[in-house]
Parts: sequence; C-alpha cells; structure tokens
Amino acid sequence: MGTQAPSDHQNNNYVGKNDEEIRRQKQLEEWLPITSSRNAKWWYSAFHNVTAMVGAGVLSLPYAMSELGWGPGVAVLVLSWTVTLYTLWQMVEMHEMVPGKRFDRYHELGQYAFGEKLGLYIVVPQQLIVEVGVNIVYMVTGGASLQKFHDTVCPSCKNIKLTYFIMIFSSVHFVLSHLPNFNSISGVSLAAAVMSLSYSTIAWGASVDKGVQKDVEYGYKAKTAAGTVFNFFGALGEVAFAYAGHNVVLEIQATIPSTPEKPSKGPMWKGVIVAYIIVALCYFPVALIGYWIFGNKVEGNILLSLEKPAWLIAMANMFVVIHVIGSYQIFAMPVFDMIESVFIKKLKFPPSATLRFIIRNAYVALTMFVAITFPFFNGLLSFFGGFAFAPTSYYLPCIIWLVVKKPRKYGLSWWTNWICIVLGVLLMILSPIGGLRQIVLTAKTYKFYS
Repeated sequence: MGTQAPSDHQNNNYVGKNDEEIRRQKQLEEWLPITSSRNAKWWYSAFHNVTAMVGAGVLSLPYAMSELGWGPGVAVLVLSWTVTLYTLWQMVEMHEMVPGKRFDRYHELGQYAFGEKLGLYIVVPQQLIVEVGVNIVYMVTGGASLQKFHDTVCPSCKNIKLTYFIMIFSSVHFVLSHLPNFNSISGVSLAAAVMSLSYSTIAWGASVDKGVQKDVEYGYKAKTAAGTVFNFFGALGEVAFAYAGHNVVLEIQATIPSTPEKPSKGPMWKGVIVAYIIVALCYFPVALIGYWIFGNKVEGNILLSLEKPAWLIAMANMFVVIHVIGSYQIFAMPVFDMIESVFIKKLKFPPSATLRFIIRNAYVALTMFVAITFPFFNGLLSFFGGFAFAPTSYYLPCIIWLVVKKPRKYGLSWWTNWICIVLGVLLMILSPIGGLRQIVLTAKTYKFYS
C-alpha cells in the first residue's frame, strides 16, 4: 500500500498511478453524486434508510398476510426482518474492512470479492434491476395515490386516467432529480421518512377504528390448491420487496465521514438500528392489524379497504405521494452515479451541468414511460421482488462475507450465512413464479393506455 496515511480523500484505490491520473480521479469522484460530499450525520443514515426501506410495499403487507395465513405470515415477516437486519449489518461492516479503503458502491464490494470483471457482472445487473424497478413501481404508486386522492376528495368529478396522474407525479422528479448528491436530498428524505411513519399509523389506526368486519374470514381465498400455492409464492415476493433497502446502504454510508479512529460504521449502525425500529413500527402493526380487521377480503393496497373517513384516507394517500417522491430520489441516486461514471470515466465526457441535465431528464422520462405502459402493480412487485431483491437483500451480502471473511467451517457465522443463502435462493426461485402468474392474469383483461 502507499506510504501516505490514507486521509478521507487520498484513497488507496489509486496506488501505482501517476499524480496527474490521481488528481483527475479525485476530481471525478468529487463530482459524482455518491462520493462528492462526506459530511453526513448518523441521523441522515437513519432517515435515508427508513425512506429506502419502508416503501409503499408496507400497504400491501395485509394482502400478503392474507395469502400466507396467520402462522406462515408472522413467521415470514419476522424472519425477513431478522435476516435483512443481519445482512445489513454485514454490509455496514464490510464498507471499510480493508484498511484505508472504502467500498462506496455495492459493485465495488462485489469486485473486491469476485474479481474486477465478474464482480461487475454479478452485482450491477441486479442492482440496476432493483433500483430501476423500484423507480418504475414508485411512478405507478405515486400516480395511483394521486388518483385515489383526487377521487376521494371529489367523488363527483370527471374521471381522469391513471396515465395523466403518473405524468403529474413525474413532473416533480424532472425538478428534484437535479439535486446533485445524497446530502442535498436529505431534506426530501426526512420528509419522506416522517410520512412513511404517518401513513402506516393511519393505515392501522383507521383499521382499529373500523373494528373487525362482521363476515371476516381468515382462510385462503383462492378456490384451487394451485391458486393458493401460487398466491403464497407471490406473497413471499411482496414481503421481500418490503425489505429492500440494501441496494443503497453502501452508497448511504459513503456519505458519512470516516477516520481510522472513528470509522463510519459506528454512526451508520446507529442509524440502521433506529431505522429498523421505525421499520418494525410501520410494518408489524399494519400487516397484523390490517389482516385481523379485514381477513382475506383485504385489498392489495390497504388504503383501498378503508373508504371512510374520507379526509383521513385522502391525507394518507397524499402522505404516500410525498414519501414515494423521496424514495424515488434515493433509489435513483445510485443509478445516476452509475450512468454518470460511465459517461465521464469510460466515454471521457467532461463533467458538466449539461451532461447531468440530459442524463437525469432522460432517465425520469424513461421510468415514466414504462410506468404508464405497464401499471399492474402487485404482480410487478412480487416479480421484481423475488427476482432481484432476494439476491441483493438476502443472500448476496452473505456470499461476499463468506468469500472475503472466510469464517470457520460449520461455525456459527458459517451456518448463519448458509441458512440465509438457502432461504434467499428459495425466495428468488419461488416468488417470481407467483408474480408472473398474477401479471398474466391481469394482462388478459388489460388495455394499453386506457
């Protein structure tokens, strides 16, 4: 390694290159969104994590419960919470396990574990599927919640197509996407984190107020055994989708300052714990109370089951919109970072505001277009959920841990990781099956751009 002690800027990634090259690298890193500012506080990491984690997925948890049933449902919720907290801890630990070097991005960790080429091929496609997938799903959610808000506030108004609501929602992002880095969106993110707690509380509070429905049933609602099994698989994907903050965890940690005496994992872990407590407060009451009140008649989005009081539901939907705005930005930031890296490092474009303006607007437009074209929400959730969330949140960190840390065979750490890997792989195989079936069923009756 270099003789110089690694300060925050001089990173040992650059050893063996000449000074000119180092200076250029440094300039580029300071321009890129993830590494440009490293002065975040621990509570930034808390609300970035809450915003990334508590997605609109929380509103479909009662529905997932109705497809899983009481026993398996509670087990899956608790298991997911525990497993993802464990893998999140691994990510936080691994951020600085090589002295003097920080893995600022998920794929840098992957490259360290699996080699330069393979690491990219393993991590980047998955991370992109997750982040772009989330952005598309959130376009739909944002639009649908705006529509619900409009219909609740003014039932007698003329019906406006979902397409237009998605456009209205995306208009915000054409502005917000130009905030340069993670710290600059911390205000947006804080608002979003507060909102997620608020609408979760509204969701279960209003359910309790409504009281257990007269004709409530807790059995599976599919008439056939096959239907039940497929729904079960789909629900697994929906739960996996609900715990999907891992894709941005290293990127969030990259914004926290770090010195050898005070590594960034201290404040980051503090933030993660706070975030996970908030996540539990959002998820468990909604899932359990929602299912307890409505049984298997609960809608795919619990706010739809609660028609009254109208003002409260309208408010909750507005909260969802604000939260989804924040989440979209958090998941888009690493994507911007990747695209911008390719442009300035591989294609040697000079870093400029124009470049950023074009790239980010194009990206928002793309996600908007896809969202308008395919707005079947639940099926997409479990399909993407299983396909890409399971790996990045459940077992990729474990594999990297096994490769890099090499724990003792058959020791506790070894077993824990293998159990997580097996659970994760099962999730990845089973839930897209359920999701795909749902998409096929929806697509039968679906008209484009209606």
